Amino acid sequence: MSSVAEARAFPARLDLPAEVVEIAATLERAGHETWAVGGALRDMLLGEGESDVDLATAATPETVQSLFRHTVAVGVKYGTVGVLDRHRRLHEVTTFRRDVATDGRHAVVSYGVSLTEDLARRDFTINAIGYHPLRHEWTDPFGGREDLGRGVLRAVGVPADRFREDYLRILRALRFAARFDFEIEPGTWAAAVAEAPGLAGLSAERVRDEWFKGLRTAKSLARLIGLWRTSGAAAVWLPGLAAEYPGDDPSPVVRDPVVLTVLLCSEPARLLQRLRSSREEMARAAAMVAGTSTPADASPVAVRQWMAACGQAAADLMLLERYRHRAVPVWTAVVEGIRARGEATERHQLAISGTDLQALGIAPGPALGTALDRLLAMVLVEPAMNVRERLLEAARAWC
Repeated sequence: MSSVAEARAFPARLDLPAEVVEIAATLERAGHETWAVGGALRDMLLGEGESDVDLATAATPETVQSLFRHTVAVGVKYGTVGVLDRHRRLHEVTTFRRDVATDGRHAVVSYGVSLTEDLARRDFTINAIGYHPLRHEWTDPFGGREDLGRGVLRAVGVPADRFREDYLRILRALRFAARFDFEIEPGTWAAAVAEAPGLAGLSAERVRDEWFKGLRTAKSLARLIGLWRTSGAAAVWLPGLAAEYPGDDPSPVVRDPVVLTVLLCSEPARLLQRLRSSREEMARAAAMVAGTSTPADASPVAVRQWMAACGQAAADLMLLERYRHRAVPVWTAVVEGIRARGEATERHQLAISGTDLQALGIAPGPALGTALDRLLAMVLVEPAMNVRERLLEAARAWC
C-alpha cells in the first residue's frame, strides 16, 4: 500500500481552482480535515482535461451548510452538499462516510470515519486517491497511482463487494476501461461478469447516462461494445447491441449518443424508451429509422427533395452516414449550400402561407395541405419559384 509518506511519486502540487482551495481552507480553519478526491485527481494525473474537483471532509453536512452562506442540498441524504462560490459555481463537498447498508442501487451511510475509510468505499483504486489542497500532500492507500501508471482498472478491496454495493459500478468499469484504454484487472473483471445479472435492478436513467457517457468518451467504440457484450451488461440492458462497431471510431467532438444508438442497436427508439430518454431523443431515433438514409444522388434537386422528405432528421441522417461509412457524405457540401442560400425545403419556408391560399378560395384542411405540398414540390425543383407572386400565380391555375 502507498501512503502520504510516499507522496514523492506524485506531482509536488496540483494547480487547483482558487475557489476550491478557499472552500477547503474555510473547512480546515473550522477544524475539519478536508481533502480533494475523486475523478478530477485521476484526470489531472493522466493529463486529461479539467473536471470539477470534489472535496471530502470530516465536517457533517449540517456543519458544511452552517459554514457557507450559499449551499445547495444536492445529496444531503448521502452526505453531499453543494457549495456555491462567489461566481455562483457549485462545488460538491461530501462528508467522510462508510456504507452501513445497500440494496445494489442506494446506500445508507454513516459519518464519523476517517479519510482512509471513506476512500475504501470507492469503486476503483484510480478513484481512491486524495490530495490535500493546503498542505499539498497525497494519500493513496490502495495503490491508485501505480494502477494509473500501469493502465489497470482495479476495484478497491473485494471486487464482488464493491459491485454488490452499487451495480452501476460494473458499467462504470466498462466506461473507464474504454475511455482510458485500461485493462480490467482479472479479479475485477471476473466479479463484474459474475455480478452482471444484478444490473437488472438499476434504474433505466442511470444505465442510460452510463451508456451515453461511454459513447461520448470511449477511445475505441469497438472496445466499449466488446466490453458491454462480453461482460453480460448488453444482455441485460442492450440486447440488440451490434457485435462490433461498423467502421473507424468517429472523433469525440462529433459523438452523438442518440445517433450512435441508432447505428449500434436494433429497435433504437424502443430501446431509448426503455432507457427513459427524453421524448425528443426518442423522436429523433424514430425519425432516423423511418427516413431515407441518403438522397437519390448528389444533385441539388435530389438533395432538396431528400431534405424535404426527412425534415428535421436530415442532420441526424447525415451524421449517421458519416459514422456508417467512415467519411463525410459527398452530398454534405450540397446540403450546406442549400442552407446557405436559404432555399426552401419545408412548407414554412415558402414565400406564401396557408392564409394566402385560403384567400384564393382553397378550403382549410386536406386541400390546403395538398396545395402547399404541390408548391413546395415546384420550389424543390426550381428554387427561383419561391417568390410570392409566382407561387400565387401557380396556385390560381389550380383554383
